[in-house]
Amino acid sequence: MAEEEEVSKISVGSFTVGIVGLKAALERAAQAGVSPDEKGGEYLLGVLKPKNYVPSSSEPDYARAFLREYRKFKGFVVESDKPPGLEVKILGPGCINCDKLEQMVYKVMSTASLLGTVEHVRDLKEIVSYGIVSMPALVINGQIKCAGRLPVEKQLLQWLKEAAT
Repeated sequence: MAEEEEVSKISVGSFTVGIVGLKAALERAAQAGVSPDEKGGEYLLGVLKPKNYVPSSSEPDYARAFLREYRKFKGFVVESDKPPGLEVKILGPGCINCDKLEQMVYKVMSTASLLGTVEHVRDLKEIVSYGIVSMPALVINGQIKCAGRLPVEKQLLQWLKEAAT
């Protein structure tokens, strides 16, 4: 059986995407002495495109994102390519309450016209990295707002608005 390659999440433009084999490609580029400039992004695009879906119209965005990841890997300080707005994470395996919280977040953000990304984190290792034991949990811009319960919509709206300012 072939060894399964790791999937890394990165920002490409205003989207978060999963890239198969990124860490191995970064290590290979460093070992090959690839320059951490535009050529490095092109090199990584060539290496990673066969294993990942990269729309041809978005190749320049992917090359920039790969270059940013390579520069971070090489120890350079890079500007974040974080999408604008709130970053909301629902932590939980996908139980009924986790799904209710996710839908509540979408509803409140939509009603209040708040811009941001919503991610439902189901990976137990990532959930544990937040120090969470009770689920579902809500994280807004890296800050844990509640765990083990569903907030009322009014409280959720207040948290989101405070985080958006």
